[in-house]
Amino acid sequence: MAFRRRAKSHPLFSQEFLIHNHADIGFCLVLGVFIALMFEVTAKTAFLFILPQYNVSVPTADGELIQYHYGLKDLVTILFYIFIAIILHAVVQEYALDKINRRLHLSKVKHSKFNESGQLVAFHLTSVMWCLYVVVTEGYISNPRSLWENYPHVYLPFQVKYFYLCQLAYWLHALPELYFQKVRKEEIPRQLRCIALYLVHIAGAYLLNLTRLGLILLLLQYLAEFFFHMARLVYFTDENNEKLFNVWAVVFVVTRLFTLTLYILVIGFGLPRVENQALDPERGNFFSFLFNNILFRMSVLLLVCLFQASVMWRFIHFQLRRWREYWNEQSSRKRAAAAASSKQQAKPLKRDSGYHENGVVKAENGTSPRTKKLKSP
Repeated sequence: MAFRRRAKSHPLFSQEFLIHNHADIGFCLVLGVFIALMFEVTAKTAFLFILPQYNVSVPTADGELIQYHYGLKDLVTILFYIFIAIILHAVVQEYALDKINRRLHLSKVKHSKFNESGQLVAFHLTSVMWCLYVVVTEGYISNPRSLWENYPHVYLPFQVKYFYLCQLAYWLHALPELYFQKVRKEEIPRQLRCIALYLVHIAGAYLLNLTRLGLILLLLQYLAEFFFHMARLVYFTDENNEKLFNVWAVVFVVTRLFTLTLYILVIGFGLPRVENQALDPERGNFFSFLFNNILFRMSVLLLVCLFQASVMWRFIHFQLRRWREYWNEQSSRKRAAAAASSKQQAKPLKRDSGYHENGVVKAENGTSPRTKKLKSP
C-alpha cells in the first residue's frame, strides 16, 4: 500500500506528466526502434515495426513482382506508426496551431474546434495528395474496370499496403489524443463516432480485399473533409468570411454523388460478374462468393444508400440552419438600422426666432435683424 501511495504521487505516474510529455515518450520509443536497426541481433525484430510484412513473389510477364498480403504482424507495424502519428500531432500543435491561437485569442470552445480542424486539415491534405498519387500510379482512375477485375485483390503493392497501415495508425492514435488534448466531454461522443466510422470502413476495405475501391472512396471523402475544416479555420480567423463554406457545399454534394455511383457500379454490377466465385478461403473470396446471392447484394446496396441518405440529411439540416442564422442576422441588422434612422427623424429641428420672408429672416416687428459688428483685434 505504501508503494502504491508513493507511485501515485510520483510525477511519472501523474496525469499532467502524461499529457505534457506523451510525445516525448513516443519519440523515445521510436528512437529505440531505429537504434535497434544498427545491431544485427535486434535488426530483424526492428524491421517488424518499420516495414510491412508478408511479402510474396508474384510471377508476371516481365518477371517476378514483390507484393504483400495482410496478417497479424501488421498490428506491430500499426503500433509503431501510432507513436509516429502522436509525434507528428504534437509537432503540428506546438509549432503551428499554438502560435496561431496566441494571436487570435479565441474562446475555449473555438480554441478546441480550431485545434481539431487544424490537425485534420494537415492530415486530409497529406492523405489526399498521397492517395491521389497511389491511384494514379496504380492505374485505378485510368482503368475503372480494375476496381473489380481479378477480385479478390489478395496481393497488394507496397505503397497500397503501407497507405492502409498508416491510415489505421492515424485513426487509432486519435483515441488516446482525446485524453491527451483534454477534449471536452460534450465533444467526445461525436469524435468517437467519427473515429469508429473511419476505422470500420478502412479496416473493412483492407480485410475484405476491397482496397482499390476503398482508395477511391477515401480520396473523395478526404477531399470534402479538407474543404470543410479549411472553411472552419478561415471562419475562426474572420467570422464574416464564409465563402469557403459555399465551396465545401458544392464539393460535398459532388463527392456524395460520385461515392454512391461507385458503390452501385462496383457492388451492383462489377463484383457479381467476377469469374471463379466458388468459395475458396485461401484466395479470400468470401465476399465475392456472397455476391452470387442477389438478396445479399441488394441488402448491401440498401445499407449504403441509407447511410448516404443520412449523411445528406445532416448536410441539408446544417445548411438550412446556417442560412436561417444568416437571414436572422441580416434582418436584425436591418431593424437596427431602421430604428436608428427613425430616432434621427424624430429629433425636433431648431428654428430661428421670427419668420422668413424672401429667404431673409425677419424679426417679430418686421425689421431685419441687425448684423453684429465684429471688433477688430
